Amino acid sequence: MHARVLIRPKAGILDPQGAVAERALGALGFDGVKGVRIGRLVELDVADPATLPEMCERLLANPLIEDYEIIESPA
Repeated sequence: MHARVLIRPKAGILDPQGAVAERALGALGFDGVKGVRIGRLVELDVADPATLPEMCERLLANPLIEDYEIIESPA
């Protein structure tokens, strides 16, 4: 099974990359952009999709400061 894991900072956690991108977009003339959050996407093939949450909790994401979303798709 092919899966994507979208990892983002939790709400209320400082996101300096998002803040920089938000200011830069404004400086480039893109008005009305708010709440920019920068995360990462991990793509992987797994034999057992039931192991994905444990993979996220133990390695792929930092559960103290990040949320993750698993998106499964056929390989």
